[in-house]
Amino acid sequence: QVQLVESGGGLVQPGGSLRLSCAASGRIGSIYDMAWYRQAPGKQRELVATITSGGTTSYEDSVKGRFTISRDNAKKMVYLQMNSLEPEDTAVYSCNADIRVLYTNTRVNRWGKGTLVTVSS
Repeated sequence: QVQLVESGGGLVQPGGSLRLSCAASGRIGSIYDMAWYRQAPGKQRELVATITSGGTTSYEDSVKGRFTISRDNAKKMVYLQMNSLEPEDTAVYSCNADIRVLYTNTRVNRWGKGTLVTVSS
């Protein structure tokens, strides 16, 4: 009924930039908090950035000043602008959202399948 699909990953050189997008679709009434997570090879998944429905943001310490999370509520999209990328940023990036199902009071949490970001020369 409700799904998230990421796009924008790829191979980039150290110091480069990428912009990730995540589109929500389906029977969506409202979207609350949205977030980006990442999981590097051999490591646990970690929270990268969050944004509330009102636009308040928070970031993991290692990406502060380099990454920017934003959203377009009308388009049901969340974005992650990543600048000054480092090899340590290599990971599968996934978006997550809390969503109220249309015409109900049911609130669900959904994950996208992820998009791979590789930072390498």
